[in-house]
Amino acid sequence: MSELLLNTAYKKKLYKFRPKTKEQQIETHYTKERKKTLSVNSLSVERDVREMLAEKISGTLMGLWLLLPEHLRLGTWDLLTAWSGVTNPNDIEPRLALQMVHESALCLNGIRHKKSLRQKGFETLNGLPFVATDRSIHELLDQHTVRESESLQLVLGQMRRCRGHYPGKLVLIDPHRIKTWTKRQLQLKKAHVADKACKMLQTFFAIDGESGQPYGFGIGSSSLTVTQSTPQLVDRIAAILPGKALLIADTEHFTSKLLDYLAGLKPFSFILPAPHYKKIMGQIKKMDFTPMWAGYAVAEGKYKSLGSHESIRLIAQRTGETEDTYTYKPFVTTSQISAADLMTIMFPERWNIEEFFNMESALGWNRASTLNLHIRFGKLTMALIAQAAIYELRKKLPGNISNWTAESMAKKLFNGIDGDLRVKDDTIIVTFYNAPQTDSLKKHYRNLPQKLEAEGIDPRVPWLYNFKVNFRFR
Repeated sequence: MSELLLNTAYKKKLYKFRPKTKEQQIETHYTKERKKTLSVNSLSVERDVREMLAEKISGTLMGLWLLLPEHLRLGTWDLLTAWSGVTNPNDIEPRLALQMVHESALCLNGIRHKKSLRQKGFETLNGLPFVATDRSIHELLDQHTVRESESLQLVLGQMRRCRGHYPGKLVLIDPHRIKTWTKRQLQLKKAHVADKACKMLQTFFAIDGESGQPYGFGIGSSSLTVTQSTPQLVDRIAAILPGKALLIADTEHFTSKLLDYLAGLKPFSFILPAPHYKKIMGQIKKMDFTPMWAGYAVAEGKYKSLGSHESIRLIAQRTGETEDTYTYKPFVTTSQISAADLMTIMFPERWNIEEFFNMESALGWNRASTLNLHIRFGKLTMALIAQAAIYELRKKLPGNISNWTAESMAKKLFNGIDGDLRVKDDTIIVTFYNAPQTDSLKKHYRNLPQKLEAEGIDPRVPWLYNFKVNFRFR
């Protein structure tokens, strides 16, 4: 027994003093050096970035630089600077936030992937000479509250409205539960009925029903209810949209308090499906249905929730040819649009929110680790900025590429183009060697500084120390 313990102790000692591989040495060096990232001198950062650019950079992440002009158009730097609360434009905090935005664009979901970002043009795009560690990022996020991230979402939404991202006639609201691996005690919930209950992070999204673009989201612990979260989210949407809109929600939103709140909301109207309560179904079956076409009829009445002083519009559809085959589906609404149009044209648009999650959730809305709400809400909000920039980019890409999911875009476009960076006078030249659909890209990215000036946008990139950026295709 003593011999076994001696051998075990010797092996541990041998492993402790075993020479590290070159990769391990580099990782150790960067971990030690970047633990104090937030206190790095801004002048030394600028000097290192300029030195890297002077020496030229080659890598496979050059496709990510296609987002740079979209950041200038969206005002991303102003958003991140305001959120960071810094006064010096050379401070490092907004550059760390920009790293989070680009990590979301790359759909990163593992530490090993993050370690491979160095020396490929990724850190330079963020105006940094290094890739910040997770600890530095978490420390930055933990300094900013949920309220500050909500303000960032609001301003981003207003900017996007000005750029025409939101037609603003239909607003889709839906809870979105994200599986989490936190060690905290949480209520177990199901993302879908057939799934096994597990730990979930509660989020509540709102997107435009026509364009499919998100207005924003709310977040909370697993015990936060839809009734508690929806008013805050709707108030933020009202600050983004100037006119009338129809809110389309789900059965989960059918609560007395929420119905009273939505009924008094101006200038919005709403429609949501009612549960098949015995009282509601008994009322519907007594209604006079008007046939619209074969096997389909509609009816209308009034519904008054428990404790409410006012009644709202109750509409229902009946499908089936005979009384034995009739099925009913009730809705409540404050809209004055005809019942048939609301149920057959407007409400089916609700499924666009599921398409949004299928396309975009890999940006960071399909996984969660820590449940520190400051950190998690800030991280997910940075993904909103990434999604907005990618949406602008999609409009410039040919159809066979613009319809890729966020994950495919990350793998094939952002992380799939070989290129290099070099400086000429006051301009960073990004050269692509194997870019797809180059004719389409040349149209939008050749002579980029002149194109931005024609749009009334300053072509100098503030986080790259006022260098301009241009693109070449080989």
